[in-house]
Order: sequence, then structure tokens, then C-alpha cells
Amino acid sequence: MVRHGLDMIDHGASNDRLAALMRAAQAGDAGAYVQLLQDVTARLRRIVGRQRQFLAAEDVEDLVQDILLSLHAARATYNPRRPFMPWLLAIVKNRLADGARRYARGPAREVHVEDLDVTFLAEMTNTVTEVGDPEALRQAIEALPAGQREAIEMLKLREMSLKEAAAASGTSVGALKVATHRAMAALRNKLTS
Repeated sequence: MVRHGLDMIDHGASNDRLAALMRAAQAGDAGAYVQLLQDVTARLRRIVGRQRQFLAAEDVEDLVQDILLSLHAARATYNPRRPFMPWLLAIVKNRLADGARRYARGPAREVHVEDLDVTFLAEMTNTVTEVGDPEALRQAIEALPAGQREAIEMLKLREMSLKEAAAASGTSVGALKVATHRAMAALRNKLTS
């Protein structure tokens, strides 16, 4: 037995057996392939469980399944003249790295809503709170210079994207951003004074 970064690799009979099963599987022996998958699955669970002790059991199982899928997809790349376990451990290393990236990114995109009613009965939804006088807003928009008024109408009132508004007006996205920024500042000043 030789200590490896991911697992204890048996360079003896077990590794030879796995390599023989993989060779037979590559030659089309479905039974050998099933046996190979059964033999490596328990080993993979130990490896992943040891490397990712902080994960829940279902997350460990997800990683094991990812590794098995990768093994299946890459099985034709195995060189039968080489040891099996280093080839498998390269797949494990890559899937663990992918899993770590997914794990790190996951919380950043999650929104925790345990305290909210599913149908939002406790809160008013889709309500419009009117601030100020709509007629004053209309007049303030009409008083804007043409470029700013057009930018506000397309981007804020018609809710067009910057790309759509730029195509419709024949101006650049940057020019639309500047016009919108200036228009919003002018409207704020006009309506708050």
C-alpha cells in the first residue's frame, strides 16, 4: 500500500483486478463493467467522504455520482497498459474541484425564504405606491431635452433594454446611459423642488 493524496492505493491485486475489469468492459463485457462500477463505488464514497467531511451524505453521494458519470464518459480514454487507480483518481480530483467550486458558488445565488408565506398572504404584493403628482411627472418629462426625454420614454416607460433602445434611437448604449442618468437627475431636481 502506498499513501496517495486522495486515497490509499493498492498497487497489488486490487488495482490489477480493477484494471482487468476495465479492460474487459472496454472490450464490451457488460458484466465486467457492472462489477467495476460496484467495486469502485464503495471506494469512491470513502474517498469523497474523507476529502469532504463537511458535506451532508446526499452531497457526498451527488459527488460520487458525478465521478461515476465522468468515469463512464471517459472510459474509452483509459489506457489498459497503465494502472487503473491513478486514472480514476485523476477523475476524482477533477470532480472534487468542480464540486468545491459549485459548493462555494451555491450560497451566493441562494435566497433564503423560510420565513415567508409561500403565497405571500402576509404581505401586499404588486401594489403601486404613488409618490407625488403623476401630471407633474408627465410635464417634467415633456420639459426634458429631446435626447433625455427619448431615453426616459424608451428605457423607463416602455421598459426597453439598452440594446433595443440603442437600435431604435440610432444612438450608442453609452450615450443612452448618460442621457438617462442626466434625465433622472433633472427629474429628481424638478419634482423635489
